[in-house]
Amino acid sequence: MRALRPLRHREFRLLWAGLSVSLVGDGLWLVALAWQVIELGGGPVQLSLVTTAFAVGLVGCILLAGVVADRFSRRRIMLATDVARAAATVTLGVLSVTGGLELWHLVVGALVIGSAEAFFVPAFTALVPQLVPEDELLAANGLEGVIRPLALYASGPALGGLLVAATGPGVAMLTNGATYVVSVVCLAAMRHVPSPRASEAAPATSPLTELVEGWRYVRGERWLWSTLLFAMVAVLFIIGPIEVLLPFAVKEQVGGGSSEYGLLLAAYGVGSGIGALIVSSRPLPRRYLTAMLFMWGVGTLPMAAIGLLQVFWIMLALLFLVGLVDSGGQVIWGTLLQRRVPGRLQGRVSSLDWFVSLGLMPVSMALAGPAGELFGIGAVFVAVGVVPAVAGVAVLWGLGLRRDELEHPLDVGAPAPSSAPT
Repeated sequence: MRALRPLRHREFRLLWAGLSVSLVGDGLWLVALAWQVIELGGGPVQLSLVTTAFAVGLVGCILLAGVVADRFSRRRIMLATDVARAAATVTLGVLSVTGGLELWHLVVGALVIGSAEAFFVPAFTALVPQLVPEDELLAANGLEGVIRPLALYASGPALGGLLVAATGPGVAMLTNGATYVVSVVCLAAMRHVPSPRASEAAPATSPLTELVEGWRYVRGERWLWSTLLFAMVAVLFIIGPIEVLLPFAVKEQVGGGSSEYGLLLAAYGVGSGIGALIVSSRPLPRRYLTAMLFMWGVGTLPMAAIGLLQVFWIMLALLFLVGLVDSGGQVIWGTLLQRRVPGRLQGRVSSLDWFVSLGLMPVSMALAGPAGELFGIGAVFVAVGVVPAVAGVAVLWGLGLRRDELEHPLDVGAPAPSSAPT
């Protein structure tokens, strides 16, 4: 089966196994963290403080992390980040179990975990092309696209809920730490993978110079900066309403509570997993930019009905559909970064992608609540569905991307990368 071909390669198999287990831990952490704050007597403000610390670590380090990923061994970077995350979560778990945990411990721990995550992401994205042939990158990204939503939104939170209910958040945090240890073992078992600088004998330059080089590359590639421009619009209009207003839509429109809200997130996660599997099971579309922007843009149209519906199962079906197409677009996007961006720049371009996406996320969340009160939840979700769709079509036709994808065909595989593990 095409979607499973990358698992034939030992190093990728180890990488994927470690990631799968640690993602379950990440989903478990979401539940453990919330209930730990509650046990400490905190509320939404205290939980927001902890999650903000995570975001600060992530956004604050992501650009430097891209430079580091293009300078040093990506496998070793990931090893270091998982060791740091394991140490942080185990420390918090021990403090919780022994009764010594305070809120500031969670804030510091979240900052460390977010900073480590920043270094993990670009290193992972740039390492995958070094482990599998070019014609299997779509399938490799599809495998990640399958496991990520299922672990983060389904199995991880489900396990976290059971552990917290049975033993408390401290044991759940210790279990999360154990998942990072499993990832460390998998990464350590991989053979050495040389850094791009070692394989290309590139001259030493300053981190700032390398960061500017990444910016210049993005600015010179129309398909890249125009897609990031669309992503900024999509993040601004989508993330905040889903995070802030969707729970209220569930409560006010269908009389639901936390269980119904959880089911909606699970439907999105299951749809995402299936969408990634479908896209990765087929060849990369010849019109890959058209397919990606239609999935991301036009695929948001069902969201326009979310704020108006009074029937829960229809909301469930629409969130499943949105997850299906969104994940398919993500698989194509990850493959484009790995096939059209030179290997020596992939870490920096990946970090710039994350920086652009994450940069507007707090703004979107800050605006969602006031917009819901001013215009109404229904009107906001209409904008969520319509504006990204219009932006996707405008970017695709207005910036000449349909011509670009024909001038740079990827449906015929190029020779496999030479930087194989040694």
